[in-house]
Amino acid sequence: MVKINFVNHKGETQTVEAEAGSTVMEAAIRNAVPGILAECGGACACATCHVYVDDGWKEKTGGPSPMEEDMLDFAFDVRPTSRLSCQIKVSEELEGLTVTVPERQA
Repeated sequence: MVKINFVNHKGETQTVEAEAGSTVMEAAIRNAVPGILAECGGACACATCHVYVDDGWKEKTGGPSPMEEDMLDFAFDVRPTSRLSCQIKVSEELEGLTVTVPERQA
């Protein structure tokens, strides 16, 4: 299991465990992380699983695909480290990943 840290807009951290091969969004849903709505179920068809990837993890998580960039256009307060958590695959390399959930989702 891989530990992922979700930080809310108040700075509070919730650490969850995720299976390698799943997505960051799936880990959030399984652990009832507030603010991750995932209305499309991980199909990259909405922006309700939007997160900010901590700067130290940006290289390991990679950048958004063109389809993900299109969906981010619908997210609130998009930043250079914005990603859709449904598009971040969990691997052992992401042990300790930290993402911040925006104050509100689109």
